[in-house]
Amino acid sequence: MNPEFIDGGQAFDFGRTSALYARFRDIYPQSMYQKLIALGIGKRNQHILDLGSGTAVLPVNLYHTGAVFTATDISANQVAFGQRLAQEKGLDRISFKVCAAEDTGFADNSFDAVTAVQCFQYFDAEKAAREIARVLKPQGLFCKIFMDWLPFEDEKIAEMERLVLQYNPAWSGGGFREFRYVFPKWAEGRFRSESVQSYDETLSFSKEAWLNRVLTCRGVGASLSAEKIAAFTEEYRGLLEKYEEPLRLKHQIHIELYRKIKT
Repeated sequence: MNPEFIDGGQAFDFGRTSALYARFRDIYPQSMYQKLIALGIGKRNQHILDLGSGTAVLPVNLYHTGAVFTATDISANQVAFGQRLAQEKGLDRISFKVCAAEDTGFADNSFDAVTAVQCFQYFDAEKAAREIARVLKPQGLFCKIFMDWLPFEDEKIAEMERLVLQYNPAWSGGGFREFRYVFPKWAEGRFRSESVQSYDETLSFSKEAWLNRVLTCRGVGASLSAEKIAAFTEEYRGLLEKYEEPLRLKHQIHIELYRKIKT
């Protein structure tokens, strides 16, 4: 992928990180999943399309609700690792498809809900919203979720961002500030806002788990050369030596819930 509005058009591919992604990106707190369930995402026999699913983190963690999932991603490698994880866990209510969020190929009115976790910013928002509205059943739900680390409130995170920028000056994925919601233009005429929730949570990581989580980020593993990734890994592992375990790192979680309106 190389959308012009991200990293100055620098190419990146999360498929390069799939092996680490499958092991180290299941990081969302249970509080997030509990809020999703309370909002109506994850009901028995509810058909949910998860866009930009990566290695199917959300379907795996909501599987116990009895919902039926379709996990999609533009990266064939991400989908392959997600399929392997689901098979290993015996999760037969998750199906997979390689496709773009803007053109899924599913029939009109196919899903009760659509989710997009940590990925909507990579989509063409207008085209993706049109596609989401098309595949949703009448009154269907769209849930957009994002979790930010907070560099201005946590020096450990700020230090990591400075190092990423040394290796990848084009990276624009840092500098998260307090979330402020504005009803998005892509939702106009398609969705009404049902709920907007934003809250802080401190997450715990071992040093190795955090290092590998960082390696899966767009600015490192998805875009740098193997040589630069190796150098970054060695330098960042050295920086982490001064901290005690577990690392407790500040994050902010945003959940936006929309309902499809009649058009």
